[in-house]
Amino acid sequence: MNITNSIITAYLNNLYSSINPQLKELRSFAEDKKVPIILKSTEGLLLNLLKIKKPARVLEVGAAIGYSACCFADVCGCHVVTIESDADSYEAAKANVTNLGYEDNVKVLYGDARIVLAEMPSGLGEDDLFDAVFIDAAKSHYKAFWDLAVPLCKQDALIICDNVLMKGMTASDEYDTKKRYKTSIRKMREFIKYSTGLDYANTCILPVGDGISLSVIDKQKINVI
Repeated sequence: MNITNSIITAYLNNLYSSINPQLKELRSFAEDKKVPIILKSTEGLLLNLLKIKKPARVLEVGAAIGYSACCFADVCGCHVVTIESDADSYEAAKANVTNLGYEDNVKVLYGDARIVLAEMPSGLGEDDLFDAVFIDAAKSHYKAFWDLAVPLCKQDALIICDNVLMKGMTASDEYDTKKRYKTSIRKMREFIKYSTGLDYANTCILPVGDGISLSVIDKQKINVI
């Protein structure tokens, strides 16, 4: 199910265009094989945000086959560190990054992001911190990903979380027709309440793609104990 009606979704998808033929081909492959990558409307918003933000370093949680990381590197020449927990997807992401020529910009790490992020050095220098974070992995772990990513962010970093409306289920239980996703729904609702209630984060939720949260981080407001 789409969070907007099918007519609007089809209209917006018809407006989509990719200026990079290799990335267009990778998107077509992913859609044909039903590999989960960012939706077209989501891609359009993210790439324009990155053009505005002009990040030097981007952290991504959830590489899949490397499509979005390559898009980020392509649009603004940034360095991307992306994490993938599925072994097959990790290998595919590394291959795609190399085949598309982004190996100097994109580093793919393997493992559970909660472990990988926790093992990243806590005393990173300013040049090693991230200007933007994109979270698009296991929905029930968004809060953990967020809490581990924030210390790795620069002042005024942008944190973007994908699929936060979960095909409408976050907004209403009626969309979970077979009652299969109760835990994920509960955890996503908890995450949205958490991220929108933080003093150090200015957060909004947008009905783009499958729902996106955008947060600007003011690290000066984070209490250090």
